[in-house]
Amino acid sequence: MKITEITRYLETLSPLALQEEYDNCGLLLGNPGDEFQKALLCLDLTEEVMTEAIKNKCNLVISHHPFIFKGLKKLITGQPETAIVTLAIKNDIAVYAIHTNLDNTLHGLNELVLSKLGISNYRVLSPVKGLLSKLAVFCPAGHAGKVRQALFDAGAGQIGNYDFCSFNVPGEGTFRASDKANPYVGEKNKVHVEQETRIEVILPRYLENSVISAMIAAHPYEEVAYDIYPLHNQMPYAGGGLIGELDEPCDEIRFLERVKNLLGNPMIRHSPFLSKQVRSVALCTGSGSFLIQDAIIHKADVYLTADLKYHDFFGMENRLLLADIGHFESEIGVKEWLHAALIEKFPNFAFLISEVNTNPVHYF
Repeated sequence: MKITEITRYLETLSPLALQEEYDNCGLLLGNPGDEFQKALLCLDLTEEVMTEAIKNKCNLVISHHPFIFKGLKKLITGQPETAIVTLAIKNDIAVYAIHTNLDNTLHGLNELVLSKLGISNYRVLSPVKGLLSKLAVFCPAGHAGKVRQALFDAGAGQIGNYDFCSFNVPGEGTFRASDKANPYVGEKNKVHVEQETRIEVILPRYLENSVISAMIAAHPYEEVAYDIYPLHNQMPYAGGGLIGELDEPCDEIRFLERVKNLLGNPMIRHSPFLSKQVRSVALCTGSGSFLIQDAIIHKADVYLTADLKYHDFFGMENRLLLADIGHFESEIGVKEWLHAALIEKFPNFAFLISEVNTNPVHYF
């Protein structure tokens, strides 16, 4: 099996199109055509982690945080990136990053943490916009079922928790085939009227090419008539953060104790307690101050995230309990998420979880 088979599968779970503009996800180093042997899974790729990969004879490292985040202009001895690149090239190790595209995935790391906290009925806190299209295709009525199925199989027709969604309108199509045509129905140089079905489906924009290819392959016409419309609609299953409900409400102190025990936090910074029961919980692993207002709008009792600044805590009285649970602590579960996802798909291959503690923050 080639490395590209591993990375392609990860991108079906967490498409690269979902990464933020500032991010650098995907294959960062190496040959995607190399044969896969072992992979090391980590949160941060450091020189120590790369040495661990070499020791365990891994030829692929899958990291949450991309070690090349901004453009590298120089590779000079003594720089952390230089040491990692040098070790990777000398030992034929490929490096792949799955970062904000995983953060923006409904069934990603946020889901893992919420489920372990006993939170269910979760939904995306801030759904992304501008990543959906509507496709309308016209085909003979007798072939509508086959074309619809091809569209669904290629990933079109999903709206929230529903799939196989389409809208179908019967009508008449007219056309005239030229001498150079090879018409499926009708005769050359004669106007033909055909009973057709207009099929409309919604699809993620990053699937357009594959959906169109599948549609054309299933369509009987030599020339397929179709339209694509960009949509401003939200994509309900992709975006920043999640919000859900505790199975059983509890007080604020007990809830934060539960968070500390789950994530291994030595301490949690938080806004003043509101002396009320916690039921609705919002979460964004990693840096999530940009979603504070979304958590308030969705009436979360608690918002868990990391890298909060001093002024972020002002004005939370009588609104919600804001808690900084640590960047490393909130994201360390990514190794478990990756391992579970990859083992389920590739049970006969070796995926090792890094044992290196890469947390740069220490507590006194």
